[in-house]
Amino acid sequence: MSSIFQDNLSRLKKAQEVMGFSDSELDYLSKPAQIKTATLNVSGKEYPAWRIIFNRDLGPGKGGIRFHPEVSEDEVSSLAFWMSIKNSLADIPYGGAKGGVKVDPKQLSEAEKEELSRQYIVNFYKYLGQDKDIPAPDVYTNSQIMAWMLDEFEKQTEKHEPGMITGKPLELGGIELRQDATARGAYIVAKEAIRDMEGENEKPVFAIQGFGNAGSYLAKMLNSDGYKVVAVSDSQGAIYNEAGLDIDKLLELKANKGSVIDYKEADKISNQELLNLSVDFLALAALENQITESNALQVKAKYILELANGPVSNEGDKILADKNIVVIPDILANAGGVVVSYFEWAQNRTGNILDPEYLVKLLEKKMKLGWAKVYKESQDRKITLREAAYVIAIDRILKAARFRGKV
Repeated sequence: MSSIFQDNLSRLKKAQEVMGFSDSELDYLSKPAQIKTATLNVSGKEYPAWRIIFNRDLGPGKGGIRFHPEVSEDEVSSLAFWMSIKNSLADIPYGGAKGGVKVDPKQLSEAEKEELSRQYIVNFYKYLGQDKDIPAPDVYTNSQIMAWMLDEFEKQTEKHEPGMITGKPLELGGIELRQDATARGAYIVAKEAIRDMEGENEKPVFAIQGFGNAGSYLAKMLNSDGYKVVAVSDSQGAIYNEAGLDIDKLLELKANKGSVIDYKEADKISNQELLNLSVDFLALAALENQITESNALQVKAKYILELANGPVSNEGDKILADKNIVVIPDILANAGGVVVSYFEWAQNRTGNILDPEYLVKLLEKKMKLGWAKVYKESQDRKITLREAAYVIAIDRILKAARFRGKV
């Protein structure tokens, strides 16, 4: 068993120590409810694919589909587990699921991406649906891919069911908030954390690892509110200017050149140098396992905001805790995306289109409530924010499982 999923088990065992649930309940929480695999054939090449539901006691499976060359069953299981915890913590009626295809989408033409997307649904459509398991975009997938998947699902099932997938284009039943939802949710949580732990009038300095969708939107929101962002990175490299970066120029550069690396008014630094900067907030918006036992000792930020899934390993977590570095965990910080996916799903199911301003306020209310619950649990029990988030989420899942007679 590889280290990603081993981290999940370690964190579950820590929750067991705090909560005192039984070994049989630990075993129940440690195993996926459903694993489906397939091999997709596009242009004569084969690509392994997965769809995994980890838990569905609180509702149907919910979680994204990623296209990435490093996708594995272990990774997809881990991500499905995190979705179970995240959805429970967010108090929305979903279990947790995830999907993936082991592919480098940068090597595919648009036609091949469409074929791969449709092949995914042809192989898994029997296990998907608005009451079974609802996918969404993830790494290297987007609203166009969701549109192809929806179209193929409706061809296979011969019925209209927009609620079977979220993150769709507006014209197919998508929702306006979805594009910046992850960053918006993280920003709301960050501001609550600043107020409670630093003081309402403080303006901490940020560095952002990952200038993709979530990272770039977060930078834009921080910039609009007068926060200084001194470093950002993407897959090509990182840049740093102690005086602050011009986020509007960076966004334009990223749109035109595909990378921030050619930004002239900053020094080029390595990804590791970015992680080691003496900033107040380090926002991790790239991939998992960016801070581990091998580099956690060098981290100097006061706070870490996890926009990516699993960017800090369990061993890395322990080192950061010993250094009194506060980690605002992924299952809280990046839940804005799935909360807005829930709004989209609810609208698709009812046909009741809600006002975007109302939904923005509802997202803000949910994220603030999530922060307040986790922060209070952490203070009351004298445990980390991640441990507190796990305790709250697991308690809700176990109560549902007990009512069902599963444990």
